[in-house]
Amino acid sequence: MPEGPEIRIAADHLDRAVRTSVATEVFFAFPHLKPYESQLRGCRIAAVETRGKALLIRFDNELSIYSHNQLYGRWVIRKAYDYPATNRQLRLAIHNARRSALLYSASDIEVLDRGQLASHPFLSTLGPDVLSNGSERVLDQLRSKKHRRRRFSSLLLDQRFVAGIGNYLRSEILFVAGLHPWLRPMDCSTDELRVLADVAVAVAWQSYRHDGVTNDLEGSRILKAQGHTRNQYRHWVFGRGHQPCRRCGTSIVEDTAASRRIFFCPECQPGHG
Repeated sequence: MPEGPEIRIAADHLDRAVRTSVATEVFFAFPHLKPYESQLRGCRIAAVETRGKALLIRFDNELSIYSHNQLYGRWVIRKAYDYPATNRQLRLAIHNARRSALLYSASDIEVLDRGQLASHPFLSTLGPDVLSNGSERVLDQLRSKKHRRRRFSSLLLDQRFVAGIGNYLRSEILFVAGLHPWLRPMDCSTDELRVLADVAVAVAWQSYRHDGVTNDLEGSRILKAQGHTRNQYRHWVFGRGHQPCRRCGTSIVEDTAASRRIFFCPECQPGHG
């Protein structure tokens, strides 16, 4: 599933393609959204925003298109009406005089007015966005009574805690912070929590700026130059079960937490006690 950095990158592409332009045509595949096609046609796109893993396209008539890519959704930007050859199903299309923004395979699409945005059952429960809020907000969440007894392995996937962190970021953040996945905020010192908050923001921003690479940038550059594939140089630990840790050589552990794969180094991320 695309995580916060990937959705922010998609939003950047959308912003360049459609923001400030007039939508000459809007297409929805879902019958219940068809009435909005005429309401959005001829409107100008005022902003393209992200909220964690969700994306909002705001129009100047105060309606917004909300979308969540879930596992399979994918945005494609093309010349106007230049549809790609694909077996994916087109769910949403926004056309202007020069470009078409096409959303394929996503099933979670809504049109919301200002009041519905404020009360939306997903958006209204999100924690601070890892790419939009500083580490102090993350630290506040880690210190809160609401979250302090939860293991990091499940806490970091909870969008009510911090929005935009998903499965690969969870493993990478905990590795860089040097914290075992089974630890809880209450098990950690103030300094450890501050490091974790700083790392969460830094790793997410690195992923956004460097096309999903969370590994040491110089190390990944060297591996790439040596002919390694993207999957081989992209991450510190995620997807590298039973391979040697890049720092200490210990075999990376692959386990399951919150029904998702998690990876960690037992040497670099020791549990307390």
